[in-house]
Amino acid sequence: MKARFTWALYILAIGLFAAIAFHVLEAGKQLELPIGALPGAYGSHLIEQNLLNLARLPIAVFIMQLVVVIVTTRACGYLLKKVGQPAVVGEVIAGIILGPSVLFQLAPGVGAFLFPAASIGYLHVFSQIGLIFFMFVLGLEVDLAMLSKRAGSAIVISHASIIFPLVLGICLSYFLYGYFALPHTKFSSFALFMGTALSITAFPVLGRILKEKDLLNTRLGNMALTCAAIDDITAWCLLALLLAVAKGGTGEMVLYMVLLILAYIVVMFVAVRPLVKLLLQKVCRGKDQYTLVVTCVVVLLSAWCAEVMGIHVLFGAFIAGLIMPKDQGLQGRLIVGVGDALFIVMLPLFFACTGLRTRIGSLDSLFYWMIFGLTTVVAVAGKLGGSAIAARCTGESTRDSLSIGVLMNTRGLVELVVLNLGLEMGILSDTLFTIMILVALFTTMMTTPLLALLQRRRFS
Repeated sequence: MKARFTWALYILAIGLFAAIAFHVLEAGKQLELPIGALPGAYGSHLIEQNLLNLARLPIAVFIMQLVVVIVTTRACGYLLKKVGQPAVVGEVIAGIILGPSVLFQLAPGVGAFLFPAASIGYLHVFSQIGLIFFMFVLGLEVDLAMLSKRAGSAIVISHASIIFPLVLGICLSYFLYGYFALPHTKFSSFALFMGTALSITAFPVLGRILKEKDLLNTRLGNMALTCAAIDDITAWCLLALLLAVAKGGTGEMVLYMVLLILAYIVVMFVAVRPLVKLLLQKVCRGKDQYTLVVTCVVVLLSAWCAEVMGIHVLFGAFIAGLIMPKDQGLQGRLIVGVGDALFIVMLPLFFACTGLRTRIGSLDSLFYWMIFGLTTVVAVAGKLGGSAIAARCTGESTRDSLSIGVLMNTRGLVELVVLNLGLEMGILSDTLFTIMILVALFTTMMTTPLLALLQRRRFS
């Protein structure tokens, strides 16, 4: 009896409130200003138009882009791994496919719908957040204690692998400057950037290639990784110097920027590093949630400080990775904690942004393809040749010297980061940016087959 009364009261209350709401809504229609009848107001075309308008809202566009980019990059990465190439090669190709070089040519309507011009700014900002944490992971994977133990000949090989392509890149820029430099670009900035871009080794891609080829724990693998780590540190310091030259203007300003960079590095290692270690040990106490919070704050503040000082956010994030403690399994936990979201969600957006900037159709003459061939030869001769010669001079065998040269010639994702930076700074033109992207892609694709060939062949 009581249950029936409760249900009757419930239904009565619902009915009463529904009647009141309906009455108020009907009465409220009298308050509306009269408007002309909309033709076909209840037609299906209005529903379709509303759906289309909703699909063009910024958040809807971004979610759609995210899904398309993630699926495309993962699929291309998977396919390229099946043919023995690093997944990053497929991810770069995926970015080019989604850009004006392929998608906008084959289906311009689809390309404009997926990547409207108004959305590119949001896409770029989000990809920059991904790059900040990628540079942090890159610095985190560099073990400074290991480098100090294994330095020796690795420093000679690494610096030779930078000096050779740096000088060749500067020489090459003398011939390219008149054709590709933007009107406001100084020759010194253009030449130093070309040399630095050709000097890059992709440390994370190299590590993954060595792991796939079961060379990670071999003497050759250790030597190559050590050289690449030293190479990365040196190259990013060179890039910071390049930024000082590009932004500083006068000699006094350049000197000021260089001293500022050195002071920043010293403060990070001498003051911030022990403070971060203390926080992780006393406050976080191995709790992953707190550890990630402290880590994110350190990375973002370091990136912010570097940007405010006129260096660059990416350099600040890289230094933050270098100063993080590498003990007690912290390194592995941070890479896992940051890496999943980074490599699955954020970095694919960077590949998409790079693809949207890459216009292979702009290489519409034999001259441009000749420049691509010449730049590739210079890049390979400087990086592979310089590393191999230095390795041979330090006592490595012919096969190991050539193998080190081939591995150091891997440019991959780090090269793309540098090239995008050059485009944003106005040092690279769109056409030269496209040529350099293709050089980075080609030299990375060379690594696996050349390494396999060297491992099979015997040398006297």
